[in-house]
Parts: sequence; C-alpha cells; structure tokens
Amino acid sequence: MFLRHPATFVIVASLAAVSASAAPAARRGNINARERRQTERIGNGKADGQLTRGELDRLRADEAAIRAEERVYRRSGDGLNAAERRDLERDLDRTSREIYRDRHNRRVPQ
Repeated sequence: MFLRHPATFVIVASLAAVSASAAPAARRGNINARERRQTERIGNGKADGQLTRGELDRLRADEAAIRAEERVYRRSGDGLNAAERRDLERDLDRTSREIYRDRHNRRVPQ
C-alpha cells in the first residue's frame, strides 16, 4: 500500500541496499586473515620489485607492531572487545594505505 508513492519506494529500496552492504563489513572483521593478506601484499611488493629496502623494513615493522598490540589485547581479557577491534582495524587500514602508496610510488630498489 505505501509503495504506491515513488518516493517511498526509493527510500525503502535505498535502506535495503544500505543494510545489505553493511552486513559484509561486520562479518569481515577477521583480524588474523587481514594481517595475512597484508603480509602477502608486502611479499608481493618485494617480489615485484615495487618496494625499496627502507619501505619493506618499515612495513614489516608496522605489521609486527600490530601483531604485538593484538597479543597484548588478547592477553588482557576474553578475546578482543569492540574498542580493541576498532583500534586494530584502524591500524590495519593505515598500514594497508601505506602498502598501496609504497607499491605505487614508482621508486625502484637500488
């Protein structure tokens, strides 16, 4: 009955699309899998010659720091709480952007 109005239909359809797109983001929160993917991206950058030694060392140090922080969080309680997960996700987001920038900055290893 309320779908007779085109504006109402558009609102309902857009709300359905937003809620459907939000669900995969909530499920994808596997920190360890994300760390593995980023480590693989760093390795691929090394193999492709896209990362200099300094970039490689810095990215590996960033990844190690994130893993250490995760260990501290997991030891402090029952797994990760929401705030700890958000903090790790933010750190992983930052490192992911650094990996992309370093792999695409046209610097070549000496």
